[in-house]
Amino acid sequence: QLVESGGGLVAPGGSLTLSCAAFGQTFSSYDMAWFRQPPGKEREFVAAINWSGGTTYYADSVKGRYTISRDNRRDSVWLQMDSLIPEDTAVYYCAASTGMSGNPIDYDYWGQGTQVTVSS
Repeated sequence: QLVESGGGLVAPGGSLTLSCAAFGQTFSSYDMAWFRQPPGKEREFVAAINWSGGTTYYADSVKGRYTISRDNRRDSVWLQMDSLIPEDTAVYYCAASTGMSGNPIDYDYWGQGTQVTVSS
């Protein structure tokens, strides 16, 4: 089970940190990712991190603004989001996979999502 938290309303240019806690899984065995689904659009890849935390990659739209990290001792992954823009508004999901990928179909476990709204 994956449980996200940390979403909310933030003004353009602001920051938020999303958290995802894993329960009942061998967290360190999984590569983790964040996806998002903007209103009326399909789910899209945001960022991924491999099982050890040594490899990360990002969608071009968030590169340089977002940072994904994890702590296997705490069974958690985070998404630090800076310089937020209205186009970042979406429901954000964390997901777990045994293979690092940008394709949501490759992910085995999903959280329930947390809403992020960027608006003045």
